[in-house]
Amino acid sequence: MSTLQFDDVSVHYGTQRRGTTAVDGVSLTVPDGEIVGLVGESGSGKSTLGRAAVGLAPLSGGRILLNDKPVPLRGRNRPIQMVFQDPSSCLDPRMTIGASLRETIPGRAKTDRSKEVARLLDLVELDPELAAAYPSQLSGGQRQRVGLARALGAQPDVVIADEITSALDVSVQGTVLNLIRDLQRELSTSMLFISHNLAVVRYVASSIAVMHQGRIVEYGPAEEILTNPQQPYTQELLAAIPDSVHPTRRAS
Repeated sequence: MSTLQFDDVSVHYGTQRRGTTAVDGVSLTVPDGEIVGLVGESGSGKSTLGRAAVGLAPLSGGRILLNDKPVPLRGRNRPIQMVFQDPSSCLDPRMTIGASLRETIPGRAKTDRSKEVARLLDLVELDPELAAAYPSQLSGGQRQRVGLARALGAQPDVVIADEITSALDVSVQGTVLNLIRDLQRELSTSMLFISHNLAVVRYVASSIAVMHQGRIVEYGPAEEILTNPQQPYTQELLAAIPDSVHPTRRAS
């Protein structure tokens, strides 16, 4: 069981008088084996909420629980792993892809780690021979897959994917989204999938939370949110989707 729960979580930067509340009393659950989409425009607080789950943003209030226990934020092998928008942020340009993956794999002999590197690359549909390559030799889509492989290599309970397709070409986005769906089916991964784009989220998420000005303003099954949104802000996000990819206008 791998259930992530945000319980009345707040993140405030600065002082009480002169500061910014990025996340304001958010309660949200990522159920075991499901992908929850978290959608909102830039500055809505969605990425801050994800970063708080891995200890990169300080809590001002509330709790973050994993299987009803406080999430451990220290130690090498943390149960929640994050995949960032810019994969270069987690890839050392001086290290080969294989070396970068090996450092995330817990407690294995050197030969076992080499086999695990090959398995992880194959899992994200990359040629295991790329283990000898450097990040600069890979495309943006390939680097993003390596970032995902690094997260999976730590054997996490929950993965947080933060805008992982926003910097990719549309054709590459589709490939990565298909990979996310395949991995979820194969591994039953619990995932918080963060994006500003509802058209992207609809491909992978079973439920969607809409975030605006630090708060969750709408939440429900993906199909319900996409076809019958109740909040004006959600309706605005839907209206921004081009007709060619609009969930209520696509071909069956």
